[in-house]
Amino acid sequence: MIPATPPKVITRHVDGRIYAYVVDSGACGRLEPTAVFQPRSGDEVVESVVRHDLARVVYTTLNGVVCLTRGGDLMWASDFEPHSDVRHGHRPGCALSLDGRTVWIYRPDAMARRRGGDQWVVHDADSGVVLARRELETVGHGAGHHVHPLDGSVYLDIGEGQDGSVILRGTAGVDSEPEFVTYPWSDRCLIDLAPSGHQFMTVDHEQADVAFHDHPNGDVLFTLPVDAFGYDPEESFVEWSGGYLTEDTAVVTLGGESQDGEEWFRYHLVDVRTGTLSGEFTVEVSNPYELVPLGDGSWLTDGPGGHPVRWSRAPQPSAPPHPAG
Repeated sequence: MIPATPPKVITRHVDGRIYAYVVDSGACGRLEPTAVFQPRSGDEVVESVVRHDLARVVYTTLNGVVCLTRGGDLMWASDFEPHSDVRHGHRPGCALSLDGRTVWIYRPDAMARRRGGDQWVVHDADSGVVLARRELETVGHGAGHHVHPLDGSVYLDIGEGQDGSVILRGTAGVDSEPEFVTYPWSDRCLIDLAPSGHQFMTVDHEQADVAFHDHPNGDVLFTLPVDAFGYDPEESFVEWSGGYLTEDTAVVTLGGESQDGEEWFRYHLVDVRTGTLSGEFTVEVSNPYELVPLGDGSWLTDGPGGHPVRWSRAPQPSAPPHPAG
């Protein structure tokens, strides 16, 4: 049984404001914002995260990180020094720890042409004080944070463009120095963590396969190449999208180009207990990255005005247990 976790809070940036939505019930349809935050004048928000109690927002710009109250009062801010005038190719990212006590910031300083390489910085969420700083050997454009739902460790997937992708994990105990682990791959992109956190899903950077790994050691549980889905690997590929629809079912996205030059994509379901396919998953979206599985049998798509829409389907029947060898 998966223990109760705080309600999931997601954000969207619409018309210069940060909208926060609480996803904690069975309600579906267009989500209405539960809180709205106004960034500081002149700030162009790159990424944002809102506390579970909706009292504060943390957001990154190209040159810093800012924490504001719901009323717009500044709690703290930290500038990325030196200031960068590079406008494109680097997107600083942010995440809140599971307990809300720390803020994790990815700084793609190399692409921003700052001194030194990229950094992963841990701030105290209340004061902004830097608690830890990891110098990275990456030249990333951006990164995705994934917070483990049980042990609170934080995964970071750094995209280095054509050079590949690097996956790290940071752990921080109560009143202890964070520890950082780099996984021994430069060719896998982290897509999602299972709702229980017992495993995670990656896609080959060259898009030849999808793999499922044990947490936290990263051991591969099973791998599915393109041809396992019934497609020609010379003409099709696995998209860097999808994720866990439920604890036992993952969505894997296959894509390609038709003879007429038209791009296509399809979603497939995988039973992660057995490593077997469970059929196609039909969703009306405009691109393969619009679908965001939430792990509880529901998923998000884009709605009018930039606000998300939540969908759900009837629970899937349990698959028979994998036969003993």
